[in-house]
Amino acid sequence: MKNLMEINYIINKSAERRDSEKASVEFMNGEIAEKVRNFHKSFPEYKVTPLHSLDKLSKQFGVSHIWVKDESYRFGLNAFKVLGGSFAVGKYLAEILSVDISTLSFEKLRSKEVKEKLGEITFVTATDGNHGRGIAWAANQLGQKSVVYMPKGSSEIRLNNIRKEGSEASITDLNYDDTVRLASQQAEENGWVLLQDTAWNGYEKVPAWIMQGYVTLLDEAIEQIAESGVDKPTHVFLQAGVGSFAGSMLGYLVDRFGDERPTTVIVEPDGAACLYKSIDVGDGEPHSVTGDLTTIMAGLACGEPSTTSWGILKDYAEIFVSCPDYVAARGMRILANPLGSDQHIISGESGAVGVGLVSLLAENDMLQDMKNALNLNKDSKILIISTEGDTDPDHYRKVIWDGACPSV
Repeated sequence: MKNLMEINYIINKSAERRDSEKASVEFMNGEIAEKVRNFHKSFPEYKVTPLHSLDKLSKQFGVSHIWVKDESYRFGLNAFKVLGGSFAVGKYLAEILSVDISTLSFEKLRSKEVKEKLGEITFVTATDGNHGRGIAWAANQLGQKSVVYMPKGSSEIRLNNIRKEGSEASITDLNYDDTVRLASQQAEENGWVLLQDTAWNGYEKVPAWIMQGYVTLLDEAIEQIAESGVDKPTHVFLQAGVGSFAGSMLGYLVDRFGDERPTTVIVEPDGAACLYKSIDVGDGEPHSVTGDLTTIMAGLACGEPSTTSWGILKDYAEIFVSCPDYVAARGMRILANPLGSDQHIISGESGAVGVGLVSLLAENDMLQDMKNALNLNKDSKILIISTEGDTDPDHYRKVIWDGACPSV
């Protein structure tokens, strides 16, 4: 473990073991990825989101390529989370109808015939914003109801965006993990369907569906990279809250590329670094962090690792990093102020932390040991996924216009 500029990192020794000794990624295999993507392709709103090649920034940072997958375009909802939520809704309804999801298009699920078979369903979830908005959107599209709970300190703008999708949404006086427990309790008491993007013992099927739903974006990205004439990235930087997104992406990479997969870096806010803490403890078990989980990276402000993704992250990710908020803010400003002909990218707090970290690795000698451990050099081809746009426009402007969370 190192502490440089308040950025802490741990090299994960478990990743050096043989893959045969590690957690299974079978539930993220190529057949499932194809099924997930075909389901999303059936949405009228489906379009492949952009993959921006930042050539000038790559040259500035002394690497071969930097690609940024821009999820601010996903279904008009400004974030990737709807991919997981909509697929989980589809899987749940397919089970109720006793059919395989491959036989159900989103249009068929919207049909009067199917709606009459299903009756009225209320989906419930806890969210910092993006996941809940995706669930609300999917439920609304299918003529169903949703209830969404948000942790204290959540953005009023994100709350109103969820309500605009027809959801009964509210902000609690609880932190994220306690808000998840509230949603679970309300589901049990009211007969609602809990669609939560984190897993715990006894609740793992739905979170696995949500993780499967996310793979559409990485399947697109790898296809886009191949179309540019490059086989695959050498490095992937993945931000993490409970770890479902990061575990989904890493599971896909392990299944597709095996031992030849890219080096994976897991990045968390230091105010909610539960995965970093779990690796640091080193007993192979997930560990929680408690308190208010304060960070500008609202989508990553989670204190309890998801049990479904923990094994994948523990066994396959090479490095875990804990970052102060200024790293994310720096990434936001870099993407908003591109070099030369590079694409201007609007990336929110949780979306930009990977770019912020790469910039510091490239430019600050105090991080040289970490750069060496990652083997970042002129041949490196880096993939970063900007998971959200300006989902809180007021705070986005505070960072970009007013310089909130300045670099040290």
